[in-house]
Amino acid sequence: MALNCMASALGQIVVTERHEAINADSLRRAFDNSPYFGLYKDNYFIFGTSVGQKPTRENSNVKFQISVAQRLTKSTLPWHTYLYLFYTQKCFWNVLEESLPMTDLNFNPGIGWAKHLFVKDRYIGKLMLVVEHESNGKDGDASRSWNRITMGANIMVDPQFMVHGKAWIPIVDGENNRDILDYCGIYQVGTSVMSANKRFGAAVILTKRRGWNLNYNTVVELSYRFSNNQNQYFFAQYYNGYGEGLLDYKQFHSEFRIGMVIKPELFSDY
Repeated sequence: MALNCMASALGQIVVTERHEAINADSLRRAFDNSPYFGLYKDNYFIFGTSVGQKPTRENSNVKFQISVAQRLTKSTLPWHTYLYLFYTQKCFWNVLEESLPMTDLNFNPGIGWAKHLFVKDRYIGKLMLVVEHESNGKDGDASRSWNRITMGANIMVDPQFMVHGKAWIPIVDGENNRDILDYCGIYQVGTSVMSANKRFGAAVILTKRRGWNLNYNTVVELSYRFSNNQNQYFFAQYYNGYGEGLLDYKQFHSEFRIGMVIKPELFSDY
């Protein structure tokens, strides 16, 4: 997960062609003066179908995500931290069916703190503490809802390689999804790499489901940037596991989709 609403103002400062060290005070001022509103997680629109099955109208769909962040403070909080509002919305849209139904719509607002990290005047990433809610806005038997206190970190090992992880304290309030941790997990780890010319990217995200077995929900993503002057990428995503959407969180999915993604400038949040 990540706060990249300041990224377009900082991208050229933080990641230079020579990977030179940047004065930490100057970089903090750049964060302070960056735009208050911007991207949070990846924003994408992708279409695909189930892997290993014959494509049909029922198992082929569009998945799209909209994710933004609003910085609420300048660097006046203790330990030089920032306070943010987040909002992510994920939708599954069966565009091949007659009425084009949106079968699952997940709402994920949150509020949290970010602490940007520096080592020897080099920006290496950030720590996050976020209180978030996720639900599908339905009632009755179709209602799904839970809350999390999430602690995470994104670390830039170098300008082309990032690792991330987060764990959460769950507060499950949905009557119909008391077992959601068995499917949507208890923590997440992952890594992403980018080519030296910033055109090609790849990411792997693993979410550990509750239990002692090696049971992970796995996401593999590939991206290709059309131009260095744009922030639009060709995007391919493979999802394998449970909990892709809240409505059918108990149902196993193996899905491959392709489309477009708009990414934050420094690194993506998950």
